[in-house]
Amino acid sequence: MNHSPYFIGIDVGTGSARAGIFTAKGRMLGQASQPIKMWKPEPDFVEQSSEDIWKACCTAVGSAIRQAGIKASDVAGLGFDATCSLVALDATDRPVSLSPSGKDEQNVIVWMDHRAIPEADAINATKHPVLRYVGGVISPEMETPKLLWVKKHLPAAWKRIARFFDLPDFLTYRATGDDTRSLCSTTCKWTYLGHRGIDGAGWDASYFKAVGLGDLAAEGFKRIGNRVRPMGEAIGRGLSETAAQELGLKAGTPVGVSIIDAHAGGLGMLGATIGGRKVTEKSLETRLAVIGGTSSCHMAVSSKPRFIHGIWGPYFSSMIPGLWLAEGGQSATGALIDHVIYSHAAAAALQTEAKAKSKTIYELLNARLEVLAQHEGHGHPAQLTNDLHIQPDFHGNRSPRANPTLRGVVAGLTLSATADDLARQYLAAIQAVAYGTRHILEEMNQKGHAIKTLLACGGGTKNPVFLREHADITGCSIVLPKEPEAVLLGAAVLGAVASRQYPSVLAAMNAMNEAGSVIEPTKGLVAKYHERKYLIFHHLHRHFLSYRKIMATG
Repeated sequence: MNHSPYFIGIDVGTGSARAGIFTAKGRMLGQASQPIKMWKPEPDFVEQSSEDIWKACCTAVGSAIRQAGIKASDVAGLGFDATCSLVALDATDRPVSLSPSGKDEQNVIVWMDHRAIPEADAINATKHPVLRYVGGVISPEMETPKLLWVKKHLPAAWKRIARFFDLPDFLTYRATGDDTRSLCSTTCKWTYLGHRGIDGAGWDASYFKAVGLGDLAAEGFKRIGNRVRPMGEAIGRGLSETAAQELGLKAGTPVGVSIIDAHAGGLGMLGATIGGRKVTEKSLETRLAVIGGTSSCHMAVSSKPRFIHGIWGPYFSSMIPGLWLAEGGQSATGALIDHVIYSHAAAAALQTEAKAKSKTIYELLNARLEVLAQHEGHGHPAQLTNDLHIQPDFHGNRSPRANPTLRGVVAGLTLSATADDLARQYLAAIQAVAYGTRHILEEMNQKGHAIKTLLACGGGTKNPVFLREHADITGCSIVLPKEPEAVLLGAAVLGAVASRQYPSVLAAMNAMNEAGSVIEPTKGLVAKYHERKYLIFHHLHRHFLSYRKIMATG
Protein backbone atom coordinates (compact mmCIF):
# COMPACT_ATOMS: atom_id res chain seq x y z
CA MET A 1 0.00 0.00 0.00
CA ASN A 2 1.36 3.42 -0.99
CA HIS A 3 1.30 6.08 1.70
CA SER A 4 1.02 9.79 1.10
CA PRO A 5 4.06 11.59 2.53
CA TYR A 6 3.45 13.18 5.92
CA PHE A 7 5.24 16.12 7.46
CA ILE A 8 5.73 17.05 11.10
CA GLY A 9 5.68 20.59 12.37
CA ILE A 10 7.16 21.11 15.84
CA ASP A 11 6.37 24.40 17.56
CA VAL A 12 7.86 25.55 20.86
CA GLY A 13 5.87 28.43 22.31
CA THR A 14 6.24 30.22 25.62
CA GLY A 15 4.47 27.59 27.68
CA SER A 16 4.47 24.35 25.68
CA ALA A 17 5.97 22.28 22.89
CA ARG A 18 3.54 21.04 20.25
CA ALA A 19 3.74 18.68 17.31
CA GLY A 20 1.37 18.33 14.35
CA ILE A 21 1.19 15.73 11.57
CA PHE A 22 0.19 17.12 8.14
CA THR A 23 -0.47 15.79 4.66
CA ALA A 24 1.19 17.30 1.60
CA LYS A 25 -1.98 19.39 1.13
CA GLY A 26 -1.80 20.89 4.61
CA ARG A 27 -4.48 18.79 6.31
CA MET A 28 -3.67 18.03 9.95
CA LEU A 29 -4.12 14.41 11.04
CA GLY A 30 -3.06 14.70 14.64
CA GLN A 31 -1.45 17.01 17.17
CA ALA A 32 -0.21 16.91 20.74
CA SER A 33 1.08 19.37 23.31
CA GLN A 34 3.45 19.05 26.26
CA PRO A 35 4.01 21.80 28.87
CA ILE A 36 7.49 23.16 29.48
CA LYS A 37 8.99 24.50 32.70
CA MET A 38 9.55 28.17 33.42
CA TRP A 39 11.42 30.00 36.17
CA LYS A 40 11.13 33.66 37.20
CA PRO A 41 13.98 34.14 39.70
CA GLU A 42 13.66 37.95 39.75
CA PRO A 43 11.31 40.58 38.32
CA ASP A 44 11.67 40.74 34.51
CA PHE A 45 13.72 37.49 34.51
CA VAL A 46 12.16 34.55 32.65
CA GLU A 47 14.12 31.31 32.16
CA GLN A 48 13.68 27.82 30.75
CA SER A 49 15.66 24.61 30.19
CA SER A 50 16.76 23.45 26.75
CA GLU A 51 16.77 19.80 27.86
CA ASP A 52 13.25 20.10 29.25
CA ILE A 53 12.13 21.71 25.98
CA TRP A 54 13.69 18.92 23.89
CA LYS A 55 12.08 16.21 26.01
CA ALA A 56 8.72 17.96 25.64
CA CYS A 57 9.19 17.98 21.84
CA CYS A 58 9.90 14.24 21.85
CA THR A 59 6.83 13.48 23.97
CA ALA A 60 4.61 15.66 21.75
CA VAL A 61 5.87 14.03 18.54
CA GLY A 62 5.22 10.52 19.86
CA SER A 63 1.70 11.43 20.96
CA ALA A 64 0.90 13.16 17.67
CA ILE A 65 2.05 10.16 15.63
CA ARG A 66 -0.11 7.82 17.68
CA GLN A 67 -3.09 10.14 17.32
CA ALA A 68 -2.59 10.40 13.54
CA GLY A 69 -2.31 6.62 13.24
CA ILE A 70 0.72 6.73 10.94
CA LYS A 71 4.10 4.99 10.98
CA ALA A 72 7.42 6.67 11.55
CA SER A 73 8.46 5.47 8.08
CA ASP A 74 5.61 7.56 6.57
CA VAL A 75 7.19 10.82 7.78
CA ALA A 76 9.04 12.45 4.88
CA GLY A 77 10.30 15.58 6.64
CA LEU A 78 10.01 17.80 9.68
CA GLY A 79 10.45 21.42 10.57
CA PHE A 80 10.92 23.33 13.81
CA ASP A 81 9.80 26.74 14.97
CA ALA A 82 10.24 28.31 18.39
CA THR A 83 10.27 31.52 20.36
CA CYS A 84 13.34 33.70 19.92
CA SER A 85 14.88 32.71 23.27
CA LEU A 86 18.63 32.53 23.99
CA VAL A 87 20.19 29.10 24.66
CA ALA A 88 23.71 28.42 26.01
CA LEU A 89 25.73 25.18 25.70
CA ASP A 90 29.29 24.27 26.62
CA ALA A 91 31.84 22.47 24.42
CA THR A 92 30.26 19.09 25.24
CA ASP A 93 26.76 20.37 24.41
CA ARG A 94 25.75 20.49 28.05
CA PRO A 95 23.64 23.41 29.31
CA VAL A 96 25.34 26.42 30.90
CA SER A 97 23.35 28.49 33.38
CA LEU A 98 22.18 31.93 32.29
CA SER A 99 20.45 32.42 35.62
CA PRO A 100 21.40 34.29 38.78
CA SER A 101 20.55 30.98 40.48
CA GLY A 102 23.62 29.41 38.89
CA LYS A 103 21.67 26.24 38.03
CA ASP A 104 22.87 24.88 34.69
CA GLU A 105 19.40 23.53 33.95
CA GLN A 106 18.24 27.14 33.58
CA ASN A 107 20.18 27.81 30.39
CA VAL A 108 17.52 29.63 28.36
CA ILE A 109 16.68 33.34 28.62
CA VAL A 110 13.11 33.51 27.31
CA TRP A 111 12.17 36.06 24.64
CA MET A 112 9.95 38.05 27.03
CA ASP A 113 12.74 38.45 29.62
CA HIS A 114 13.56 42.17 30.02
CA ARG A 115 16.70 41.95 32.17
CA ALA A 116 18.77 43.48 29.33
CA ILE A 117 16.99 46.86 29.12
CA PRO A 118 20.18 48.76 30.23
CA GLU A 119 22.23 46.83 27.67
CA ALA A 120 19.69 47.61 24.94
CA ASP A 121 19.87 51.30 25.90
CA ALA A 122 23.67 51.22 25.68
CA ILE A 123 23.54 49.55 22.26
CA ASN A 124 20.99 52.08 20.98
CA ALA A 125 23.21 54.93 22.19
CA THR A 126 25.88 53.84 19.68
CA LYS A 127 23.49 54.65 16.78
CA HIS A 128 25.35 52.05 14.73
CA PRO A 129 24.09 51.75 11.12
CA VAL A 130 23.13 48.11 11.73
CA LEU A 131 20.30 49.39 13.93
CA ARG A 132 18.54 50.67 10.80
CA TYR A 133 17.59 47.04 10.19
CA VAL A 134 15.79 46.63 13.52
CA GLY A 135 13.49 49.62 13.12
CA GLY A 136 16.13 52.01 14.44
CA VAL A 137 15.86 50.75 18.03
CA ILE A 138 17.05 47.39 19.31
CA SER A 139 14.79 45.61 21.79
CA PRO A 140 15.83 43.85 25.02
CA GLU A 141 13.85 40.92 23.59
CA MET A 142 16.56 40.50 20.92
CA GLU A 143 19.75 38.54 21.42
CA THR A 144 22.69 40.97 21.36
CA PRO A 145 21.43 42.88 24.44
CA LYS A 146 20.99 39.52 26.19
CA LEU A 147 24.50 38.46 25.13
CA LEU A 148 25.90 41.68 26.52
CA TRP A 149 24.05 41.09 29.80
CA VAL A 150 25.56 37.60 30.08
CA LYS A 151 29.05 38.90 29.38
CA LYS A 152 28.72 41.64 32.02
CA HIS A 153 26.94 39.74 34.77
CA LEU A 154 28.02 36.10 34.28
CA PRO A 155 31.66 36.33 33.14
CA ALA A 156 32.51 32.74 34.17
CA ALA A 157 29.57 31.40 32.19
CA TRP A 158 30.54 33.61 29.24
CA LYS A 159 33.91 31.86 29.09
CA ARG A 160 32.37 28.37 29.42
CA ILE A 161 29.81 28.82 26.68
CA ALA A 162 30.87 27.28 23.37
CA ARG A 163 27.62 27.90 21.50
CA PHE A 164 24.87 30.46 21.83
CA PHE A 165 21.69 29.54 19.94
CA ASP A 166 18.38 31.05 19.14
CA LEU A 167 15.94 28.41 20.36
CA PRO A 168 14.74 27.34 16.85
CA ASP A 169 18.36 26.72 15.85
CA PHE A 170 19.09 24.83 19.05
CA LEU A 171 16.27 22.44 18.13
CA THR A 172 17.64 21.69 14.66
CA TYR A 173 21.14 21.28 16.16
CA ARG A 174 19.77 18.84 18.73
CA ALA A 175 17.93 17.00 15.96
CA THR A 176 20.79 16.74 13.46
CA GLY A 177 24.09 17.52 15.21
CA ASP A 178 24.70 20.08 12.44
CA ASP A 179 25.39 23.66 13.57
CA THR A 180 23.39 25.38 10.82
CA ARG A 181 21.68 28.64 11.76
CA SER A 182 18.53 30.07 10.24
CA LEU A 183 18.51 33.17 8.10
CA CYS A 184 15.26 33.96 9.93
CA SER A 185 16.51 33.89 13.52
CA THR A 186 19.94 35.39 12.87
CA THR A 187 18.55 38.24 10.77
CA CYS A 188 15.55 39.04 12.95
CA LYS A 189 17.10 38.64 16.41
CA TRP A 190 20.92 38.71 16.11
CA THR A 191 21.52 41.70 13.73
CA TYR A 192 22.70 39.44 10.87
CA LEU A 193 22.34 41.35 7.58
CA GLY A 194 20.69 38.78 5.34
CA HIS A 195 20.92 40.95 2.23
CA ARG A 196 24.70 40.71 2.41
CA GLY A 197 24.63 36.94 1.94
CA ILE A 198 24.57 33.60 3.70
CA ASP A 199 27.18 31.52 5.57
CA GLY A 200 28.42 34.31 7.80
CA ALA A 201 28.67 37.07 5.19
CA GLY A 202 26.02 39.08 7.00
CA TRP A 203 27.75 39.54 10.36
CA ASP A 204 28.98 43.11 10.83
CA ALA A 205 32.13 42.96 12.95
CA SER A 206 32.13 46.72 13.53
CA TYR A 207 28.74 46.50 15.25
CA PHE A 208 29.87 43.78 17.66
CA LYS A 209 33.03 45.74 18.48
CA ALA A 210 31.05 48.95 19.01
CA VAL A 211 28.60 47.38 21.49
CA GLY A 212 31.16 45.50 23.57
CA LEU A 213 30.92 42.05 21.98
CA GLY A 214 34.08 42.29 19.92
CA ASP A 215 35.36 38.93 21.18
CA LEU A 216 32.58 37.18 19.23
CA ALA A 217 33.79 38.88 16.05
CA ALA A 218 37.44 38.09 16.85
CA GLU A 219 36.51 34.38 17.08
CA GLY A 220 34.99 34.51 13.59
CA PHE A 221 31.45 34.37 15.04
CA LYS A 222 31.84 30.64 15.66
CA ARG A 223 29.91 30.82 18.94
CA ILE A 224 26.88 32.40 17.30
CA GLY A 225 27.07 30.63 13.94
CA ASN A 226 28.98 31.03 10.71
CA ARG A 227 26.85 28.66 8.64
CA VAL A 228 23.63 30.59 8.00
CA ARG A 229 21.13 29.13 5.52
CA PRO A 230 17.62 29.86 4.15
CA MET A 231 14.56 28.42 5.90
CA GLY A 232 13.41 25.03 4.69
CA GLU A 233 16.75 24.00 3.22
CA ALA A 234 17.64 20.45 4.28
CA ILE A 235 20.22 20.36 7.09
CA GLY A 236 23.13 17.93 6.88
CA ARG A 237 22.12 14.29 6.80
CA GLY A 238 18.80 14.79 8.52
CA LEU A 239 17.85 13.33 11.88
CA SER A 240 20.77 11.84 13.79
CA GLU A 241 20.51 8.30 15.16
CA THR A 242 20.18 9.62 18.72
CA ALA A 243 17.52 12.23 17.93
CA ALA A 244 15.60 9.77 15.75
CA GLN A 245 15.43 7.32 18.65
CA GLU A 246 14.28 10.06 21.04
CA LEU A 247 11.63 11.35 18.64
CA GLY A 248 10.49 7.90 17.51
CA LEU A 249 11.33 8.63 13.85
CA LYS A 250 13.70 7.28 11.21
CA ALA A 251 17.33 8.39 11.20
CA GLY A 252 18.07 10.50 8.13
CA THR A 253 14.57 12.00 7.91
CA PRO A 254 15.07 15.46 6.32
CA VAL A 255 15.00 18.42 8.71
CA GLY A 256 14.45 21.93 7.36
CA VAL A 257 16.32 25.01 8.50
CA SER A 258 14.18 26.46 11.30
CA ILE A 259 12.06 29.57 11.72
CA ILE A 260 10.79 31.75 14.59
CA ASP A 261 7.31 30.79 15.79
CA ALA A 262 5.48 33.91 14.64
CA HIS A 263 7.15 33.68 11.24
CA ALA A 264 5.97 30.08 10.96
CA GLY A 265 2.45 31.43 11.36
CA GLY A 266 3.08 33.57 8.30
CA LEU A 267 4.09 30.49 6.31
CA GLY A 268 0.95 28.74 7.50
CA MET A 269 -1.44 31.49 6.32
CA LEU A 270 -0.16 34.03 3.82
CA GLY A 271 -0.15 31.62 0.87
CA ALA A 272 -3.91 30.98 1.00
CA THR A 273 -6.04 31.44 -2.12
CA ILE A 274 -8.57 34.23 -1.44
CA GLY A 275 -11.45 35.04 -3.77
CA GLY A 276 -10.31 32.36 -6.19
CA ARG A 277 -6.93 34.03 -6.76
CA LYS A 278 -3.70 32.26 -5.90
CA VAL A 279 -1.16 34.31 -4.03
CA THR A 280 1.75 35.89 -5.87
CA GLU A 281 4.70 37.93 -4.64
CA LYS A 282 2.74 41.06 -5.62
CA SER A 283 -0.51 40.13 -3.86
CA LEU A 284 1.45 39.16 -0.75
CA GLU A 285 2.18 42.86 -0.29
CA THR A 286 -1.50 43.55 0.49
CA ARG A 287 -1.58 40.97 3.30
CA LEU A 288 -0.51 41.03 6.92
CA ALA A 289 -0.10 37.94 9.07
CA VAL A 290 -1.20 38.54 12.67
CA ILE A 291 -0.02 35.82 15.02
CA GLY A 292 -1.50 36.21 18.46
CA GLY A 293 -0.81 34.54 21.77
CA THR A 294 0.90 35.80 24.91
CA SER A 295 2.22 38.53 22.63
CA SER A 296 1.37 39.35 19.01
CA CYS A 297 3.46 39.66 15.86
CA HIS A 298 2.48 41.46 12.65
CA MET A 299 4.32 40.21 9.56
CA ALA A 300 4.30 41.95 6.17
CA VAL A 301 6.52 41.29 3.16
CA SER A 302 7.59 43.45 0.23
CA SER A 303 9.87 43.32 -2.78
CA LYS A 304 11.75 46.40 -1.57
CA PRO A 305 13.14 47.25 1.88
CA ARG A 306 11.04 49.71 3.88
CA PHE A 307 12.60 51.40 6.89
CA ILE A 308 9.97 52.19 9.53
CA HIS A 309 10.84 53.47 12.98
CA GLY A 310 9.78 51.02 15.66
CA ILE A 311 8.95 48.26 13.16
CA TRP A 312 11.57 45.53 13.21
CA GLY A 313 13.39 45.07 9.95
CA PRO A 314 13.50 45.32 7.06
CA TYR A 315 14.85 41.77 7.11
CA PHE A 316 15.83 40.15 3.82
CA SER A 317 14.62 36.58 3.17
CA SER A 318 13.78 36.04 6.81
CA MET A 319 10.27 34.65 6.32
CA ILE A 320 9.65 34.16 2.60
CA PRO A 321 12.93 33.78 0.65
CA GLY A 322 13.64 36.69 -1.68
CA LEU A 323 11.25 39.13 0.03
CA TRP A 324 11.86 41.73 2.71
CA LEU A 325 10.03 41.33 6.00
CA ALA A 326 8.66 44.09 8.23
CA GLU A 327 7.73 42.85 11.70
CA GLY A 328 5.57 44.76 14.10
CA GLY A 329 4.62 43.40 17.47
CA GLN A 330 2.92 43.90 20.81
CA SER A 331 4.71 42.58 23.89
CA ALA A 332 1.51 41.75 25.76
CA THR A 333 -1.80 40.88 24.11
CA GLY A 334 -3.19 37.60 25.42
CA ALA A 335 -1.14 38.25 28.55
CA LEU A 336 -2.72 41.69 28.96
CA ILE A 337 -6.29 40.44 28.50
CA ASP A 338 -5.71 37.61 30.98
CA HIS A 339 -4.14 40.03 33.46
CA VAL A 340 -7.16 42.34 33.27
CA ILE A 341 -9.50 39.38 33.80
CA TYR A 342 -7.73 37.42 36.53
CA SER A 343 -6.60 40.41 38.61
CA HIS A 344 -10.23 41.56 38.95
CA ALA A 345 -12.21 40.91 42.14
CA ALA A 346 -15.04 39.23 40.20
CA ALA A 347 -12.82 36.78 38.31
CA ALA A 348 -12.78 33.92 40.84
CA ALA A 349 -16.57 33.63 41.04
CA LEU A 350 -16.91 33.92 37.28
CA GLN A 351 -14.29 31.20 36.76
CA THR A 352 -16.21 28.91 39.13
CA GLU A 353 -19.39 29.59 37.14
CA ALA A 354 -17.58 28.87 33.87
CA LYS A 355 -16.38 25.48 35.12
CA ALA A 356 -19.85 24.58 36.34
CA LYS A 357 -21.29 25.39 32.91
CA SER A 358 -18.41 23.72 30.99
CA LYS A 359 -17.59 27.03 29.33
CA THR A 360 -14.60 29.33 29.27
CA ILE A 361 -14.52 32.58 31.20
CA TYR A 362 -14.24 34.35 27.83
CA GLU A 363 -17.54 32.85 26.68
CA LEU A 364 -19.29 34.06 29.82
CA LEU A 365 -17.82 37.54 29.44
CA ASN A 366 -18.81 37.71 25.77
CA ALA A 367 -22.39 36.75 26.67
CA ARG A 368 -22.48 39.40 29.41
CA LEU A 369 -21.38 42.05 26.93
CA GLU A 370 -24.31 41.21 24.64
CA VAL A 371 -26.80 41.38 27.53
CA LEU A 372 -25.32 44.65 28.82
CA ALA A 373 -25.46 46.23 25.37
CA GLN A 374 -29.13 45.30 24.97
CA HIS A 375 -30.01 46.41 28.51
CA GLU A 376 -28.37 49.82 28.06
CA GLY A 377 -29.80 50.32 24.57
CA HIS A 378 -26.49 50.36 22.71
CA GLY A 379 -26.65 49.58 19.00
CA HIS A 380 -23.30 47.83 19.25
CA PRO A 381 -21.44 46.26 22.24
CA ALA A 382 -18.32 48.33 21.48
CA GLN A 383 -20.11 51.34 22.98
CA LEU A 384 -19.98 49.78 26.45
CA THR A 385 -16.50 51.30 26.85
CA ASN A 386 -17.59 54.87 26.14
CA ASP A 387 -16.21 56.05 29.51
CA LEU A 388 -13.53 53.38 29.97
CA HIS A 389 -10.18 53.59 28.20
CA ILE A 390 -7.02 51.45 28.41
CA GLN A 391 -3.55 52.20 27.07
CA PRO A 392 -2.11 48.69 26.64
CA ASP A 393 1.64 49.08 27.26
CA PHE A 394 1.64 47.14 30.55
CA HIS A 395 4.82 45.31 29.42
CA GLY A 396 6.29 48.18 27.43
CA ASN A 397 5.78 48.86 23.73
CA ARG A 398 7.44 46.78 21.04
CA SER A 399 5.99 48.59 17.99
CA PRO A 400 5.89 51.25 16.78
CA ARG A 401 6.91 53.29 19.84
CA ALA A 402 9.75 50.86 20.56
CA ASN A 403 9.95 51.71 24.25
CA PRO A 404 10.10 48.76 26.68
CA THR A 405 9.84 51.12 29.68
CA LEU A 406 6.32 52.32 28.87
CA ARG A 407 3.52 51.31 31.22
CA GLY A 408 -0.23 50.87 30.88
CA VAL A 409 -2.92 53.41 31.69
CA VAL A 410 -6.55 52.82 32.70
CA ALA A 411 -9.01 55.73 32.76
CA GLY A 412 -12.65 55.60 33.84
CA LEU A 413 -12.74 53.23 36.82
CA THR A 414 -15.53 53.37 39.41
CA LEU A 415 -15.94 51.97 42.92
CA SER A 416 -17.93 49.04 41.55
CA ALA A 417 -16.23 45.65 41.04
CA THR A 418 -18.99 43.40 39.71
CA ALA A 419 -18.82 40.84 36.91
CA ASP A 420 -20.37 43.46 34.63
CA ASP A 421 -17.52 45.83 35.43
CA LEU A 422 -15.07 43.06 34.62
CA ALA A 423 -16.83 42.51 31.27
CA ARG A 424 -16.38 46.17 30.38
CA GLN A 425 -12.71 46.13 31.36
CA TYR A 426 -12.19 42.94 29.37
CA LEU A 427 -13.74 44.59 26.30
CA ALA A 428 -11.66 47.73 26.81
CA ALA A 429 -8.49 45.60 26.97
CA ILE A 430 -9.35 43.84 23.69
CA GLN A 431 -10.04 47.20 22.07
CA ALA A 432 -6.73 48.57 23.39
CA VAL A 433 -4.87 45.68 21.76
CA ALA A 434 -6.73 46.31 18.50
CA TYR A 435 -5.88 50.04 18.59
CA GLY A 436 -2.24 49.00 18.97
CA THR A 437 -2.57 46.83 15.87
CA ARG A 438 -4.14 49.75 13.98
CA HIS A 439 -1.22 51.96 15.02
CA ILE A 440 1.25 49.42 13.63
CA LEU A 441 -0.74 49.10 10.38
CA GLU A 442 -0.86 52.86 9.88
CA GLU A 443 2.90 53.17 10.31
CA MET A 444 3.50 50.37 7.78
CA ASN A 445 1.09 51.76 5.19
CA GLN A 446 2.48 55.28 5.52
CA LYS A 447 5.88 53.92 4.48
CA GLY A 448 4.75 52.09 1.34
CA HIS A 449 2.90 48.97 2.39
CA ALA A 450 -0.64 48.55 1.05
CA ILE A 451 -2.17 46.21 3.62
CA LYS A 452 -5.90 45.58 3.25
CA THR A 453 -6.33 42.06 4.57
CA LEU A 454 -5.27 40.51 7.88
CA LEU A 455 -4.70 36.76 8.06
CA ALA A 456 -4.90 35.84 11.71
CA CYS A 457 -4.10 32.84 13.87
CA GLY A 458 -3.45 32.16 17.54
CA GLY A 459 -5.43 32.14 20.75
CA GLY A 460 -7.33 35.37 20.11
CA THR A 461 -8.78 34.08 16.85
CA LYS A 462 -10.91 31.60 18.81
CA ASN A 463 -12.66 34.57 20.41
CA PRO A 464 -15.36 36.24 18.24
CA VAL A 465 -15.21 39.48 20.23
CA PHE A 466 -11.45 39.73 19.70
CA LEU A 467 -11.93 39.23 15.95
CA ARG A 468 -14.88 41.62 15.67
CA GLU A 469 -13.08 44.44 17.47
CA HIS A 470 -9.93 43.98 15.37
CA ALA A 471 -11.89 44.08 12.11
CA ASP A 472 -13.94 47.12 13.17
CA ILE A 473 -10.98 49.05 14.59
CA THR A 474 -8.50 48.40 11.77
CA GLY A 475 -11.08 48.59 8.97
CA CYS A 476 -9.51 45.48 7.42
CA SER A 477 -11.05 42.17 6.43
CA ILE A 478 -9.80 39.35 8.66
CA VAL A 479 -9.29 35.97 7.03
CA LEU A 480 -8.94 32.92 9.25
CA PRO A 481 -6.98 29.96 7.91
CA LYS A 482 -8.94 26.76 7.33
CA GLU A 483 -6.24 25.07 9.42
CA PRO A 484 -6.38 27.02 12.69
CA GLU A 485 -3.02 25.64 13.85
CA ALA A 486 -1.22 27.79 11.28
CA VAL A 487 2.03 27.97 13.25
CA LEU A 488 2.33 24.17 13.32
CA LEU A 489 1.46 24.08 9.62
CA GLY A 490 4.16 26.67 8.89
CA ALA A 491 6.74 24.46 10.59
CA ALA A 492 5.50 21.50 8.53
CA VAL A 493 5.93 23.62 5.37
CA LEU A 494 9.67 23.65 6.16
CA GLY A 495 9.70 19.86 6.42
CA ALA A 496 7.92 19.58 3.07
CA VAL A 497 10.50 21.84 1.40
CA ALA A 498 13.42 20.00 3.05
CA SER A 499 12.07 16.69 1.70
CA ARG A 500 11.79 18.22 -1.80
CA GLN A 501 8.07 17.61 -1.90
CA TYR A 502 7.92 21.24 -3.08
CA PRO A 503 10.64 23.23 -4.88
CA SER A 504 10.30 26.39 -2.76
CA VAL A 505 8.71 27.83 0.36
CA LEU A 506 6.21 29.85 -1.70
CA ALA A 507 5.22 26.74 -3.70
CA ALA A 508 4.66 24.81 -0.46
CA MET A 509 2.60 27.68 0.96
CA ASN A 510 0.41 27.75 -2.16
CA ALA A 511 -0.22 24.02 -1.86
CA MET A 512 -0.62 23.73 1.91
CA ASN A 513 -2.38 27.01 2.92
CA GLU A 514 -6.16 27.36 2.63
CA ALA A 515 -8.47 30.20 3.64
CA GLY A 516 -11.40 29.69 5.98
CA SER A 517 -13.99 32.17 7.25
CA VAL A 518 -13.81 35.94 6.70
CA ILE A 519 -14.81 38.71 9.16
CA GLU A 520 -15.64 42.02 7.51
CA PRO A 521 -15.39 45.34 9.38
CA THR A 522 -18.50 47.23 10.48
CA LYS A 523 -18.74 50.71 9.00
CA GLY A 524 -20.89 53.73 9.86
CA LEU A 525 -21.45 54.72 13.48
CA VAL A 526 -19.27 51.90 14.83
CA ALA A 527 -16.31 53.07 12.74
CA LYS A 528 -16.86 56.67 13.91
CA TYR A 529 -17.01 55.51 17.54
CA HIS A 530 -13.64 53.80 17.17
CA GLU A 531 -12.16 56.89 15.49
CA ARG A 532 -12.89 58.81 18.70
CA LYS A 533 -11.57 56.02 20.92
CA TYR A 534 -8.42 55.80 18.79
CA LEU A 535 -7.74 59.50 19.43
CA ILE A 536 -7.96 58.76 23.17
CA PHE A 537 -5.55 55.83 22.70
CA HIS A 538 -2.94 58.36 21.52
CA HIS A 539 -3.90 60.94 24.16
CA LEU A 540 -3.32 58.42 26.96
CA HIS A 541 0.19 57.77 25.68
CA ARG A 542 1.04 61.47 25.51
CA HIS A 543 -0.39 62.06 28.98
CA PHE A 544 1.66 59.21 30.43
CA LEU A 545 4.85 60.71 28.98
CA SER A 546 3.92 64.09 30.44
CA TYR A 547 3.44 62.52 33.90
CA ARG A 548 6.82 60.85 33.62
CA LYS A 549 8.40 64.18 32.65
CA ILE A 550 6.83 65.92 35.66
CA MET A 551 8.13 63.25 38.02
CA ALA A 552 11.61 63.46 36.52
CA THR A 553 11.90 67.15 37.47
CA GLY A 554 12.11 66.33 41.19
